[in-house]
Amino acid sequence: MVTIALFTSCGDITKKVEDKLKVLNEKTLKLDSLVNKEFSKVPSLDSIINMKDDKMRKLDSIIDKSSSKFDSISSEK
Repeated sequence: MVTIALFTSCGDITKKVEDKLKVLNEKTLKLDSLVNKEFSKVPSLDSIINMKDDKMRKLDSIIDKSSSKFDSISSEK
C-alpha cells in the first residue's frame, strides 16, 4: 500500500514538473520572439541615425559657410 502511494506521489510530482517546464518553455519562446522582433528594428534605427547624422553634417557645413561669409562682410566694413 505504501509503495502504491509512493509511486502515485512521484507520478504527481513528475506531472507537476513537466507542466512547469512546459509553461517555462512557452514563456521562453515568447521572450525569444519578442527579442527577435525588437532586434530586427535595429538596422532601420541605425539607418535613420545615419541619415540624421548626414543632415546634421550638411547643416553644420552650411552654418560654417554662412558664418564665414558674415565674418568676411563684417571685416570689410
